[in-house]
Amino acid sequence: MGLVNIKIDGQAYQVEEGLTILQAAKKCGFNIPTLCAFNNGECSRASCRVCLVEVKGARGLVASCVYPVNEGMEIIISSQKAVNARRASVELLLSNHHKNCLQCDKNGHCELLKVAEMVGARDGMYEGAQTPATIDTLAPGLIRDTSKCILCGRCIERCKQAQGISILGFENRGFNTIVAPVENRSFANSPCLQCGQCVNVCPTGALMEHSEIAKVDEAFAQGKKVIVQTAPAVRAAIAEEFGDPIGTPGTGKMVAALHRLGFYRVFDTNFGADLTIMEEANELLQRIKKGGTLPQITSCSPGWVNYLEYYYPELIPHVSTCKSPHMMEGAIIKTYFAQKHELDSKDIFVVSIMPCSAKKYERQREQMPNDVDAVLTTRELAKLIKRSGINWNRLPEEEFDQDLLGEYSGAGVIFGVTGGVMEAALRTAYFWLTGKEYGKINFEACRGLEGVKEAAVDVEGTEVRIAIASGMKNAKPLLDQIKAGKSPYAFIEIMCCPGGCINGGGQPFVKPIFLPNEDDDILETYRAKRASVLYSEDERQAVRQSHNNSDIKKLYEEFLGEPGSELAEELLHTSYVSDRPKYK
Repeated sequence: MGLVNIKIDGQAYQVEEGLTILQAAKKCGFNIPTLCAFNNGECSRASCRVCLVEVKGARGLVASCVYPVNEGMEIIISSQKAVNARRASVELLLSNHHKNCLQCDKNGHCELLKVAEMVGARDGMYEGAQTPATIDTLAPGLIRDTSKCILCGRCIERCKQAQGISILGFENRGFNTIVAPVENRSFANSPCLQCGQCVNVCPTGALMEHSEIAKVDEAFAQGKKVIVQTAPAVRAAIAEEFGDPIGTPGTGKMVAALHRLGFYRVFDTNFGADLTIMEEANELLQRIKKGGTLPQITSCSPGWVNYLEYYYPELIPHVSTCKSPHMMEGAIIKTYFAQKHELDSKDIFVVSIMPCSAKKYERQREQMPNDVDAVLTTRELAKLIKRSGINWNRLPEEEFDQDLLGEYSGAGVIFGVTGGVMEAALRTAYFWLTGKEYGKINFEACRGLEGVKEAAVDVEGTEVRIAIASGMKNAKPLLDQIKAGKSPYAFIEIMCCPGGCINGGGQPFVKPIFLPNEDDDILETYRAKRASVLYSEDERQAVRQSHNNSDIKKLYEEFLGEPGSELAEELLHTSYVSDRPKYK
């Protein structure tokens, strides 16, 4: 792509052809405020009118988030006309916005307030329409509050671009316009995946996860044995909540904080990931050997499972019956761990710290018999730590508790990134098929953040074809291929969120494009930086294959018997339905 010559506030620049004015200005060192644009314009609908600028020769002000640059263009950002227009746009948004900021879950992360400060907007300059608010709290994963919505449309675009399903849209007209599922239904009564990608891009508190902090507080107050487990992707992002750069490992300090919060045991969900591989790899081998339904598709992502049941129920036989890692670990804590410590399972309260809002839905599925009692997102964990007065920067590096469920492999760690489940499964499946370890350990074909990856793995002369997809929009062609009976694959990994759990709907908010002093590449590379944390930890582990985890071996020897045993099926496997189950 070629370069074009432009001027911004009288200064000459060369920028790539095809950029919008907003993108070009950013590259040239200017921060034009915006609320509808996010991640280099990915979610822009030009609806907020906050990024207005003058362009010489254009009729009136233009929205810089959608207006492309061209040769010889002269852009004026700092004219009084543009400054006043941007301020007026924000003041109009403030006139309709819920004002009780202290009680807002987005307090401290609200982009509307940051933009208001940037443009010098004053509250109370306009009187907004008093449209009755919809506060939707019925779904276990997400909350929607239209009183805080500024109609930027980011969530609409994100749902469409990431998942291809367009759950959200503009409802009603004029002053009564809101963003909602069709007919202003609850998320609980619509085919929403509960993935939380809409939450990640919402600039205000109009969309948030459904907090379960109070439920955890109550368990402590009741004297329960509150046991916590943390998903691999949490360690890749938790440090961001305390001001550390994206890509800062947070494992040791996170564990130290959890110990200080008073949890009875602090476990790593990586143990559950290793257990998942034992069951899932065994299931795949049984299907291959006995002519079962292929391709087998992974089942660790509850957002993907939701998509399956809503849109492709005829493909249910292809999906592994394995529960996700944290649900498996919860089941083992309440059985094996409880028995070994002579505890009544009724006195145990299991908390899962997850990067995912859909996990809140998953734990309440009718097919899950109370394996996990509460799910907190990475953001909720940060709130727990902050409210307790714990100084993150002063915390030491501590280890997870080594008590029956303590050891985990590098294979378990990489579950948090797209391709990680596939690579972990292949490490064990290769060993079971050949009787020897895969020489290089890493299956490089599984790595990378592309939406779809395909590869052929050579298992001593036998070609095993695999595919990996993240984001339902990317997964759909693979599913249509299976539905048509034309899939060439033996094994497919699907994750709901683009990039995998590192980009889950419960992860820390990534700073928006317009904030001052921001790394130009941060929004394009944050997934890779988080993924590098997991791959680095995998490399450091002495044990890197799930089947070599000594605690996993002991669990099977003392309790489960073998992968796929009757007890393993009872505790570690689940079922799916073609008509949606009700929430508990």
